[in-house]
Amino acid sequence: MSKPVRILGIAGRLRRQSYNRAALRAATQLAPEGATIDIFEIDGIPPFSEDDEQDPPSKVTELKRRICESDAILFVTPEYNYSIPGVLKNAIDWASRPYGDSAWWGKPAAIMGASPGAFGTARAQYHLRQVMVALSKPEDRDEWY
Repeated sequence: MSKPVRILGIAGRLRRQSYNRAALRAATQLAPEGATIDIFEIDGIPPFSEDDEQDPPSKVTELKRRICESDAILFVTPEYNYSIPGVLKNAIDWASRPYGDSAWWGKPAAIMGASPGAFGTARAQYHLRQVMVALSKPEDRDEWY
């Protein structure tokens, strides 16, 4: 019997009743057999500061641990000003630090989003992909370009 695939779901929006948080909750119910999606709440992560990266806040330590324990990541993000929300970028930055200790390395990721706008979250998804490619190990980057 194969072990279940553990996916960590991260919503890029803090508002409890957002479309994207609803989409992430729906994804947890629709995950295929053999896969589970656990949600990590990014609220409460303070602004990133290199002054604190050697002794990160407990919420950041928990985020990095949960990323490392997962097999894959599912980002569900809205679009703010043609890009990803600052709270999501902040969480990504924290989990990538200190340099050389990124929790993102080797983690496959999927991106989705919901919006009432005509373009949906296409630009935010594109920017998020760019950010995540930049966080891959240097030897893996050629595969993404």
